[in-house]
Amino acid sequence: MSDSAPSPDTSRPRRSAGRPWLLLVVAALLALGAYAAYRWNAAQAAQAEIAAGDRLRIDALEQRADALRRDQRAQTARLQQAEATNRLLREELIGLGQRAALMEDSVRKLADPALHAGQALRLDEVELLLAQGQQRLLLAGDLDGARRAYALAAQLLDGVADHARLDLRQALAQERAALDALGEDPGAIAAGRLEAFAASLPALPRQAAPARARAWWDRTLSRLVDVRPTASAVASDPADRAAGLAALQLEFGLARAAIERRDEDAYRAALARADGWVVRLWPGSAGRERQRAALQALQAQPLSLQLPTLGSTLEQLRRQRGG
Repeated sequence: MSDSAPSPDTSRPRRSAGRPWLLLVVAALLALGAYAAYRWNAAQAAQAEIAAGDRLRIDALEQRADALRRDQRAQTARLQQAEATNRLLREELIGLGQRAALMEDSVRKLADPALHAGQALRLDEVELLLAQGQQRLLLAGDLDGARRAYALAAQLLDGVADHARLDLRQALAQERAALDALGEDPGAIAAGRLEAFAASLPALPRQAAPARARAWWDRTLSRLVDVRPTASAVASDPADRAAGLAALQLEFGLARAAIERRDEDAYRAALARADGWVVRLWPGSAGRERQRAALQALQAQPLSLQLPTLGSTLEQLRRQRGG
């Protein structure tokens, strides 16, 4: 048994012989880790450089886009200015063409030896027609009558052989063009909308919507005390309702009379009082609110035609004759 046991001297060299291989493995692992760390740092640096380059290129593109937008805005402003200039030049050319045609007409009439002595009478008739057309439009809203009066005045003015009336003919032509461009009479529109509103009121419900179920104590107390708000009470008595309907029709009649007079203050006041009667005669509902909104829109309806150049030809004629 003493021969089979290993001696200490024979086992020590075996342990020492395996240590160089372990050191080589550790050194290889350390080298691989250092190489991997180096490659990772290099990749990060490359990515950072690429990102910096991308940011620079993006900044450059944004600057170019801003410059292009500025150039586009400048081009748009120049185009708008050029369009306005072209429109102004076109209007001036049209005016020059009208003046040239009127001058040719005046020269042709001046070359005619058969000049009559009724020029002053014709100018009186032109002045009268222009005044009548202006009054028809302002007082009665008669757009067709005003157009006919201005057409007759233009025919009479064409028969006046006087080159000094060239500006007057051009002003009359421009005022007639403005009259022809006007739409429908606002007073007629307001009257039609008022009639439609008055005809739609009887279709409103006369009974309020059913209320939600009340508590037992509310139903019990309602047999003893009935509380109703007086500020928005709806007229339920037949006599009160008939009186309210008559008052409402009276307000509608006052509004129609204000339309005929072109009195916008009286028109709006009558419709405001009519709105109060609508609240008193019909209970709250979605239909009533729609009707009230329509009535408020009707109050904002203008009653007179707006024509800034109205009367300019008449004023110019009177100034020329006075001079």
